[in-house]
Parts: sequence; structure tokens; C-alpha cells
Amino acid sequence: MLRRLYHDQPASFAFTPANQAWAEGQIAKYPAGRQASAIIPLLWRAQEQEGWLTRPAIEHVAKMLGLAYIRALEVATFYFMFQLQPVGSIAHVQVCGTLSCMLCGSEDLMQVCKDKISPKAHHLSADGRFSWEEVECLGACTNAPMAQIGKDYYEDLTPARLSGLLDEMAAGRVPVPGPQNGRYAAEPMKGLTSLTKHESGRTKYNGSAQLAVDIGDTVKRVDGTEVPLRTPWIAGSGTVVKERPAKVAAPKAVAPKAAEVEVEEAAPEILTAPRGGAGDDLKLIVGVGPKLEALLHELGFWHFVQIANWTPAQVAWVNSRLGTFKGRIERDDWIEQARVLSRK
Repeated sequence: MLRRLYHDQPASFAFTPANQAWAEGQIAKYPAGRQASAIIPLLWRAQEQEGWLTRPAIEHVAKMLGLAYIRALEVATFYFMFQLQPVGSIAHVQVCGTLSCMLCGSEDLMQVCKDKISPKAHHLSADGRFSWEEVECLGACTNAPMAQIGKDYYEDLTPARLSGLLDEMAAGRVPVPGPQNGRYAAEPMKGLTSLTKHESGRTKYNGSAQLAVDIGDTVKRVDGTEVPLRTPWIAGSGTVVKERPAKVAAPKAVAPKAAEVEVEEAAPEILTAPRGGAGDDLKLIVGVGPKLEALLHELGFWHFVQIANWTPAQVAWVNSRLGTFKGRIERDDWIEQARVLSRK
């Protein structure tokens, strides 16, 4: 399927303050030089905030991660979970059309969507509040037919029940997700044949549906205010980084950790040719391959002892000239490796 950006794009994009803090927390998961690994969660958060993934949002995320725009666009157009066109302001309905659901009546569910939303998938309803599409298997085959609406699964659906769900959402209500025929989860339709004694502490709904009810954001889009932002990988944050309240000044910038303090660059010892006519085999440093060795030679580094004596300021100088290899020095600890190799 050809996936292109929508023809009518907004002028700009910016994360809300809380979503910006969340995005920065995601980036902090990864070591220096590996920030691009955060691209999928950041694109997803942008989509959650806006409802669909706009070109300004894709470019904004690319800029945050230091990527060329085309690299971010490649990801956004490859994964079908990213909506590249506007979706309903209330809900986007994804009806599963794979084998189990198809055999159990998903075509009838799609007809409901055609009648109540739009004759064609990926088109907005007349009031702009709903949209729909057919998707591949969502993994709830035991509860077929089903649809994902917002963040949650609505299972064991009938045409009448799906129609009712859409009416409830249009009226501003959020129906409880999960099985819609009285089942607790995915037990046999005729009742349990094993584990017939439930634990006394069982919740009213199954775990997934209960959590959706408890936090109340089944259909609501993520704007950073619905639940605490969890970034336990950031030292000193505990398990939660609380979002900033709305309409208040942003807190003063926190001083970066020692490892993140920018160091003024200073050029290290550079040679125009290897001493004695023969340099060391820099590929013995774990993480340095032929291409990176050639780049180091081009920069004037031929010997282990040169690398072993780099100061933080000199590391910053080299890093700024490594291009896509930036961050490898610290990640693979070249200096310590070079010190060991220079003594051999």
C-alpha cells in the first residue's frame, strides 16, 4: 500500500510542556550517539497528542534526535500504526479483518462503520468526529470479532453493539472496553472448565479493561496530563517524573549531570603520517572497523598511544568530527582499550 503524507498540513508542531518532558526522558534512555533509537516512541507521542502524524511533527522529532528528515519519514511511512491523515476527533475505529474475526462477522462490523462513519476507510465522518479502517490481526482471536478504538480493545462485538458504542462515544461517554457479551476475559463461552474458583481479590473487569477504567483515558489522547510521566531510568527521579501543571511557568533548567556537561573542544596530537612508516592496527579497538579506522587516519590518528592520551576536551574535538560515529569513543571506552593495547 502506498503511504503518502496528507495534502493539507498544519503550519507547525510543538509538544505540550509535559509531553516535551516525557520525550526528553525517552531520549535519556539511550547512550550518547544513540538518540535516534527513541524515534518510534516520540513519533507515537506526537500522534497521540495531535491524533495523526503530521509532516511538521515528523520534522520536529527528527530535529530533536539530530536526524535527517528523510530518516524520520522512512519510519513514519513504514509502520501502519502511524496515521498519516486526519482521524476522528473523538475516535478512530480499527476493525480487525483477519481470519478469526472475518469468520465471526467482522465484515458486518465494517458495514456499520461504512453506514455510521464513512463509506470509505480513512475518511472522516461528516462531522469530523469519527474515522475507521480495516487492520490486520490484533491478537484477540478468542474474542472475535473485535475492534481497537482509541487505546483499547472492544471484543465479542455484534453490529448492534458496535453501533451502540459509537452512539455512546458521540454522546461524550466512554464505554468500558473488553468483552461486550458478558465474558470476563477469554474464558469459554459456556463457562469455565478449570480454575473455577476465582480469587477473592479479583477486580470488576479484567486487568486491561480495569486499568482503562481506573485511569480514564481509553479514548482520550495523550497530552501528558492524564497520568504521571514515568522515567525511572533518570537518576534521582525515583519512579515518576510528574508533569508540569498547566498554565504555570516552566521550572528553571536543571543543571546537567557531570557526564552531560559540554566540554570545550581542544585539538589532540595529530600526525600527518604514522611514526616509523607503520601505524598500529586500530581495528584491535573493539568498535573500530575498517571504515572508522580510515576516518581516524584521515583525522591524523595512527597509534594507540595517541588515543590513550586524549583528554575530555580532546575527546569532544574528535567526537565533533566523527559524523555518524559520534559517541563511539565513550560507548566502547576507546581510551582504556588504547592504554592496554599501547602497553603490549
